This record gives sequence, C-alpha cells and structure tokens, in this order.
Amino acid sequence: MNQPEVILVNEKDEVTGTMEKMEAHLKGLLHRAFSVFIINDAGEMLLQQRAFTKYHSAGLWTNACCSHPYPGESTIAAASRRLMEELGAACPLQEVFSFTYRTEFDNGLIEHEYDHVLLGTYNGNITPDSTEVNDFRFFPVDTIRQLMKETPLQFTSWFHQAFPLMLPYLE
Repeated sequence: MNQPEVILVNEKDEVTGTMEKMEAHLKGLLHRAFSVFIINDAGEMLLQQRAFTKYHSAGLWTNACCSHPYPGESTIAAASRRLMEELGAACPLQEVFSFTYRTEFDNGLIEHEYDHVLLGTYNGNITPDSTEVNDFRFFPVDTIRQLMKETPLQFTSWFHQAFPLMLPYLE
C-alpha cells in the first residue's frame, strides 16, 4: 500500500520534489506542512489531544490540526480538508505566518517541516475522528500558557514553537 506523498521544499518553501511521507520522515527531509489554530468568539483556543495510536506524539496536546498538503493541493485546501477529516469542522482559514522546525523522535522519525500556520474562528459542533483525536477542548490563552509551563511534556514539539509565534495574532 502506497503512503501519501509530501512536497519536498527548500528553506524558501520552493518545491524540490515529492516523496512518500514516511520516507521523508525517516530521512528528515524538509517538506511542506501546515498547522491550523482555531479560536472561538470568546477568544479561547481549540486544542486537540492526539490519538494514542498516532505514530509519534501520541496522546500529546496540540493545536486544532496539522498535516501535509498533497502534491498539487494548496495549503489552504489541505488545511480545510484535514480540519473536516479530523474534527468535522469547517471555517474560513487565513495564513498568518510560517516557520521551519526540526524534531527527532524516539522511534527514529524526524519531522523537518516548513510549517504554514493558519488561523480560523469556529463556534460550531466538533465531531472528532477517534483515530486522529483522543480529546479536544477550548481553553483561554492564559490557561494554555500556564499549562505549558506546568506540564510542558504534555504538548507537541511544534506547538511549543508555533504557540508563542501565534500570540500576537490573537491579541
């Protein structure tokens, strides 16, 4: 069974090729990704706890959803698709910034991603896919700050990097 492909990029997010997702993560090659942040009208941020069956960062808390666009798919379209697949939610998304990060996991996988960070507002029902999401909750931003200080190991590596960068867009 073929794995989905990711879009390989350089440090300027210029496409350099494609590769099966797991191979790119084994080799630690830079590829395009996205992270969706969702707030509600009360200014609370949606966090999801990743399913305990995920191949890395299982059971950790993170932003609304993350993934990779398919070759030929725009980042916004991919983010909207994954938001619906993971949480059963749809809302307009806007890219607010991007950054590059690299994280090595105990299982030998390496996330080396050019991450496009998108923001949306959503107040409707959430119907998570249990193979992707174990739990979800809207939190006040100050509560997230405090939780990250008190229990940093309960959050994904990319959330530790993206959350502080997102704060100016929430104020």
